[in-house]
Amino acid sequence: MNSPHFSGELAKPAKAFVYAEMQVSVPFENAPWRDRNPVLKTQPGLLAKTWLSGMRTNTLGGFYAFDSVETAWAYAVDVVPKTAIALQAAPYTRVFDASQSREANQYLSSAYFG
Repeated sequence: MNSPHFSGELAKPAKAFVYAEMQVSVPFENAPWRDRNPVLKTQPGLLAKTWLSGMRTNTLGGFYAFDSVETAWAYAVDVVPKTAIALQAAPYTRVFDASQSREANQYLSSAYFG
């Protein structure tokens, strides 16, 4: 999913990030990521996703980079709840404005900030 964490490169600077976690217990090899990736690639504004799997809990989640705060909010408010319903899971979601932490992340050479 073009994750800079795994050598992907963003097509444009990230303006917002979303952290989302589904409160389920699914070993990652059984998770529906193969079905979700093609759907995610059509998500407006999504630049990259880093899939996450909870240690000892097998919760499913991700760290998403978006091209704007508006597209990040739309994903968090419109898509995450529908995904949670489909998975019969309780979601935990946060949206972050990338501009507030840009300087600190550039200092640390974050791949998300170039």
